[in-house]
Amino acid sequence: MEAIVAGTRTAAEACGWEDRIGTIEAGKLADCILVEGDPLAALEVLRGAKQVQLVIQAGQVVVDRGSIPVTEGVQS
Repeated sequence: MEAIVAGTRTAAEACGWEDRIGTIEAGKLADCILVEGDPLAALEVLRGAKQVQLVIQAGQVVVDRGSIPVTEGVQS
């Protein structure tokens, strides 16, 4: 978990952008990935493109490998 936080929240704080990015909160820019597997159990699932199932960039789905149903629009 510390590695994920360092690459997201801590990085945003270091850049002075914590009010816009780094955590998932209303009003912030939304870039997220959903992976097959548990990154808290095995951080390696974040390394390969094969594990990435869904990519949401700026609130829009840009990669959807169909394994995770998305029934409603994503709000940013």
